[in-house]
Amino acid sequence: MGRKIKYEFEAEIFNIDELNEIETILVCKAKEALNNAYAPYSDFFVGAAVLLEDGSIVLGSNQENAAYPSGLCAERVALFHIGANYPGKVILKIAVAAKPKNAIEYVQAGPCGSCRQVIFEYRNNQKQPINLLLVQPDNEVIKTEVNDLLPFAFGKNSLLK
Repeated sequence: MGRKIKYEFEAEIFNIDELNEIETILVCKAKEALNNAYAPYSDFFVGAAVLLEDGSIVLGSNQENAAYPSGLCAERVALFHIGANYPGKVILKIAVAAKPKNAIEYVQAGPCGSCRQVIFEYRNNQKQPINLLLVQPDNEVIKTEVNDLLPFAFGKNSLLK
């Protein structure tokens, strides 16, 4: 007979006014990046802003394609840009903002499973946490870490023989 395990994690919820200066800038940049999304099929716009250790901020927005699933999420657009153009730079934080077309309020939307896996890969390669700032309705932001969002993640240790 099997046994049960319980997986728990903690996240903090802040009002945007409670964030430090760089986190506030990062959230604002994610909201700005959302305006560059190409989402004519879903009408769901997502922006990501990634803070690197040197203070650089790299933006990404979701890019759809009529030939699903050829598009990419905002988080992976930014991360793959970093991998190609800033190899070896440590990623400190990622802010994500999302809202449907013509909506006034942002919606709760964390990274999808594929994005969580990619963030986890970058985290493991740099051997340092990547903190997430997830924009919520009512001017709130959830702060967490990618490992908390991807229990039982598949990593390079899964491939060892």
